[in-house]
Amino acid sequence: MTRRDIPNIISILRIMLTVPVVMLLIKERFGEALLLFAVAGASDGLDGYLAKRNGWESRLGSILDPVADKLLLVSSFLALSWLGLLPLWLVIVVLGRDVIILLGAVAYHFLIGDYDLRPTLVSKVNTFCQIVLVLATVLSLSLYPLPEWFLIRLIDVVLATTVLSGIDYVWTWGRYAIPSAKKWRRKK
Repeated sequence: MTRRDIPNIISILRIMLTVPVVMLLIKERFGEALLLFAVAGASDGLDGYLAKRNGWESRLGSILDPVADKLLLVSSFLALSWLGLLPLWLVIVVLGRDVIILLGAVAYHFLIGDYDLRPTLVSKVNTFCQIVLVLATVLSLSLYPLPEWFLIRLIDVVLATTVLSGIDYVWTWGRYAIPSAKKWRRKK
């Protein structure tokens, strides 16, 4: 293990935090869940910062980081929805976007070739908004009750950024796929 592995280790630790965060949410131990989720959310920025600042970016890191984000966020969304704290339709939209992106990535890989796994700006904003929604929801249940209208607006923002991010991914990768697919067909 070298310093270069630190961002990947942070992502793996974030993946490992998913289970205790979800267990604490389900047990309605919101203060502890808030603390662990905040640590996990902060680690998301830390691993990327370290990788970029020190030139420690890697293919493994480009896979681990979004997997860690998705596991933590989707699990938290599911747990909060299970408890009736987030609407099921929002969870379905978030999961639907992720499934569309995953299926598109798999199709692109098998039909066209390798691709860059870097998230788009809209996707980064969406991930940030999802983290803020989970933090605000759990904060409201543990330390400081937030106004209902504020949480509803956050849900609206997450819905909008999720839809925009999904459209952005389809549009961006569709633009890359069409010329690549034409070249691929000509080679056959």
